[in-house]
Amino acid sequence: MIDPIIATRQRLGSSRGTLAFRHRNYRLFFGGQAISLVGTWMQQVAQAWLVLEVSGGDPLWLGVVAAAQVLPVMILGLFAGVLADALPKRQTLMAAQTVMMSLAIILAVLAFSGLVEIWMIVVLAVLLGCANAVDMPVRHGFAMELVGPRDIGNAVALNSAMFNGARVVGPAVAGLTIGAFGVAAAFAINGLSFVAVLVGLSRMRDAELHVGRQAPAPRSIGEVRDNLVEGLRFVRGTPLVLMAVAVVGLVATFGMNFSVLVPPLAESVLESDAAGYGFLMTASGLGALVAAVALVMAGKPRPIRIGIGAVVLGIASIALATTTSYPVALVLMVPIGAGGITMAATANAAIQLAVPNELRGRVMSVYTTVFSASVPIGGLAAGVLASRVGISITFAVGGILSLAIGALAIVWYRRILARRPRAAVPPVSQSATPPVTQSAAPSTSAALSPPKPNEVLSTRR
Repeated sequence: MIDPIIATRQRLGSSRGTLAFRHRNYRLFFGGQAISLVGTWMQQVAQAWLVLEVSGGDPLWLGVVAAAQVLPVMILGLFAGVLADALPKRQTLMAAQTVMMSLAIILAVLAFSGLVEIWMIVVLAVLLGCANAVDMPVRHGFAMELVGPRDIGNAVALNSAMFNGARVVGPAVAGLTIGAFGVAAAFAINGLSFVAVLVGLSRMRDAELHVGRQAPAPRSIGEVRDNLVEGLRFVRGTPLVLMAVAVVGLVATFGMNFSVLVPPLAESVLESDAAGYGFLMTASGLGALVAAVALVMAGKPRPIRIGIGAVVLGIASIALATTTSYPVALVLMVPIGAGGITMAATANAAIQLAVPNELRGRVMSVYTTVFSASVPIGGLAAGVLASRVGISITFAVGGILSLAIGALAIVWYRRILARRPRAAVPPVSQSATPPVTQSAAPSTSAALSPPKPNEVLSTRR
């Protein structure tokens, strides 16, 4: 007889390589997302370029448009998590992706016609943020339905590799497209790229989805509030989930403000130009891509990597703050990108494994909301500090804080491990009587209570 604890560890541990691809539904999802994410990164570059053109080169509008796209996620994210737990995820994703496709096509038409004005871009950014508020928690939760708990770690790592691969390819393709055909073409290509996602989602087989028990749809404002509180209570009451959310949120706020700090670093400290800035961001993307591929090959997620990733990012950021050499800075951007994605991807996988299905949308919405809030809050704080003490000191402060947070996360995780109960393994019976198995249908009380530490942490060898 196989020990049930060992069997569980084997199931959760078989995430090495590309085993998630054995699931047909995941292959369809991955293929569609790989195409669409290149278009998404193209739109990010094209939108910034269009804002500068329409506003007469005023960088203030870049911040306004960025905030307009992020604020809906911060405001609506938790409520969208309630919907994510109550609605069928595949159909909800199709609706959100259709909205995003429509917005990209509208922006392409406006840019091509020459009728676009800055207020139109802001309005479309707000609408895109609303669609993202729904899409993000649903998409994160859908990963578990695509592959099940056995391969979720591998799926999250593959998704990270895909995202960072698009992060390297998309801006380069956008630059070539804008130079040859204009910004409207980049928006149009992004709109068309959503077709790949919609086709993939439409061809999935519902019978092959790993759908667990779903939460009932709320019927009143009071039930919405209760559902929100239930998700927040789970995060607070599950040490590993709380650690993952807190560490990622804090490090992203203090140590990952690259869009604010890297452009002036390239120009004023490293004495480079726009192309030099682009290569710095590409180096960060390459580091993130290499780390994501390494996580794919490493197998099951180990939560201690959350802290290790933050430490690596912090050390590299401190080193970056001490140099004025462009080649050295280019090299240091690689571990900065690698550390950030190691932290974020491991946290994502750890949370996915810890959360019961009927709470997945709400808990993932907490994670995505905290991560999204770090963009305006951290960017504003970094900008104010940099204007007073300089870019290099601001990078050093962010690196020191990231290093400290990562070190504390490692200590925190060790304490979680130390507190988990040691499960006693009963002796193997030699009788022919088959073992008694529990019903596959989970009870309500078991589903709504936080998992025991040994259940959550069984992903660690």
